[in-house]
Amino acid sequence: MAADEPPDRQLRVMPWWLVLVGLLLAAALGWLVLGLLLTEADRAVQQDIRATLRIDAIRTGLTVVAGTGGGLALLLAARRQWIAERAQRHQETVATRDQAHRDRVQAHAESVAEAAQRQQDRQSTAAEHDAAERRLTELYTRAVELLGNDSAAVRLGGLHALERLGQDNPSQRSTIVAVLCAYLRMSPPDDEPRETEVRRTAQRVLTRHLREHDETAHWPGVVLDLSGAALVDFDAAGCTLVDATFTGAAFTGTTSFAGATTTGRLLLRAASFGGLALDGLTAGGEVILDDARVQGLASFDGADFADGLYCRRSLFAGQTSFRGATFGQPTSFDATRFDNDTTFRESVFDGALSMEHSEFGESASFYSARFANMALFRWTVFEGEASFDRARFTDAANFGRAWFHRMASFRDAQFSRQPQVEQARAVVDPGHRWPAGTVVRRLDDEWLVLVDE
Repeated sequence: MAADEPPDRQLRVMPWWLVLVGLLLAAALGWLVLGLLLTEADRAVQQDIRATLRIDAIRTGLTVVAGTGGGLALLLAARRQWIAERAQRHQETVATRDQAHRDRVQAHAESVAEAAQRQQDRQSTAAEHDAAERRLTELYTRAVELLGNDSAAVRLGGLHALERLGQDNPSQRSTIVAVLCAYLRMSPPDDEPRETEVRRTAQRVLTRHLREHDETAHWPGVVLDLSGAALVDFDAAGCTLVDATFTGAAFTGTTSFAGATTTGRLLLRAASFGGLALDGLTAGGEVILDDARVQGLASFDGADFADGLYCRRSLFAGQTSFRGATFGQPTSFDATRFDNDTTFRESVFDGALSMEHSEFGESASFYSARFANMALFRWTVFEGEASFDRARFTDAANFGRAWFHRMASFRDAQFSRQPQVEQARAVVDPGHRWPAGTVVRRLDDEWLVLVDE
């Protein structure tokens, strides 16, 4: 029975006198009927009819008494049946309530047991986590202590211990990379000849886990901060870099980012390089080389600078090549010095290009380069030959006040509009190939001046 049903009414026991009253009422009813019938029989005239009627009256009275008694017996039997059915229903209700109570007790016991098991599991998990964290902390602390040892061999062991720790614990990789970067940012000791090998190993540990070709060793999402670091033959070729910062870093030897991919900014501001290779670089963010210094060969062949390249006030002392490079966003080489031969052969500038106040110490080649946006070469100094042969300018081109110290060639170059050359200077040279419509005047025995009409 449901909990909201009313309880059964209390069963009341029938008193004994109620049965006696019933019998007396039956007898009284029979006596009354018998008396009435005998009175009517006595009114008969004939004696024989009177006797018959009296017998019938007695029989009828007895029948009434018997019928009334039978009715009472039937009522008692019906009451017994009702009581039996009610008792059966009560037993079933009690049994249902008992079963429901037992079920509730069982469910509560199971719930308590389950809660206790969950609590035990949580405590066990917490204990295991605490133990693992303590062990991890101990290993990390020990590895860092090894890295700070005076012996180069011990420091090498610390590097490998940190690498193993990061390989087995992905959650610690960012911290371990930060420790290795901090180590490389510190000034190397002058009295330790083997420190170079230690730093090379630290660099290899970093770059080894930034390459995606080995999924088991790849550490995705780590950020490099090597600002002001002293790096030797740094090789990040084929690496995937996320917001890598090398501001003010000193790169000795050959530095390579060939075939690398950046998903954020690559900051090389004010860095110095022995040699630099960014061939095939795929830059998903800005590449900033402002105030950089490259003493040796610099190669950017086939690089894709989708978000632009900023290379202002920089110095390229060796040969420099941007052959087949693509520049998606505005690109600036303002006030940059190229001491040696420089080529932008077949490069594509989808964004605006600014080379104002730049200087080319030797030859500068823009052969078959394509300029889809504005190209500014104002105040640019070409100390060697300047070649724009077969270049294509689909927007404005401005060479105002540029200086051409040797031959300038625009053979087969295509311009969507007449380039601006106001007050550009060119040394007297019969090999010049100026854009069609360019007005050239003799300034003196040595210089020519270009003017816009």
